[in-house]
Amino acid sequence: MAGEKILVVEDDREIRELVSMYLESESYTMLGVGNGAEAILQLERFRPDLVILDVLLPDMDGMQVCRQVRQVSNIPIVFLSCQPSNHHIIAGLEAGGDDYMVKPFDPAVLLARVRANLRRAAGLKAEEGEAQTRRFGCLEINLESLDVRLDGQQVPLYAKELQLLLFFSKHPNIVFSARHLYEQVWGWNSDGDERTVMVHISNLRKKIESEETCSPYIQTVRGFGYKFVPRSYE
Repeated sequence: MAGEKILVVEDDREIRELVSMYLESESYTMLGVGNGAEAILQLERFRPDLVILDVLLPDMDGMQVCRQVRQVSNIPIVFLSCQPSNHHIIAGLEAGGDDYMVKPFDPAVLLARVRANLRRAAGLKAEEGEAQTRRFGCLEINLESLDVRLDGQQVPLYAKELQLLLFFSKHPNIVFSARHLYEQVWGWNSDGDERTVMVHISNLRKKIESEETCSPYIQTVRGFGYKFVPRSYE
């Protein structure tokens, strides 16, 4: 849906203006800033629907900005970085990022990912109208409030972790490849983003599987992918 507000946090003026001009041509409302402090300030003032966030900023790194955003908002965050290593990608996703693109990048690909992340975020909100609860043993997912509880205790999840859990819980005992999960949850077809899925699944597992768990909810099927295995239905 056109008209969504996007905050571009990038200290390179040429890149910031290029991204802004490209997305403005697609009817998005853009605001560009060059440092982390201004990004945090504009989060409240501008109230963006999505943030495009550079990792290397002059006053603080993008990971710090992402963590601060996550304290108050679950809006999609797409990292831009010149650092392509697994270490940096994992760090960005574990900080709360939804997606990660390496510079140099194709603006058309960035646009596709922006659209996909906004579409998934809107789809997540749409599910709030479903007055139902999914229960799997000690795990409970309230589809009206989007609360997730484990043994009665609320589990704080980032948006992509919640979207993964909703997708898995809707399709129990079915094996999905990392690529298929990326297509379904991120809404973008790509061969090179299995790392993104793996990091989010790892983070989700840590949050919904207690030490007393006798068997994990999300199981790895070697050579094929992942499946959600409910312990009991109610």
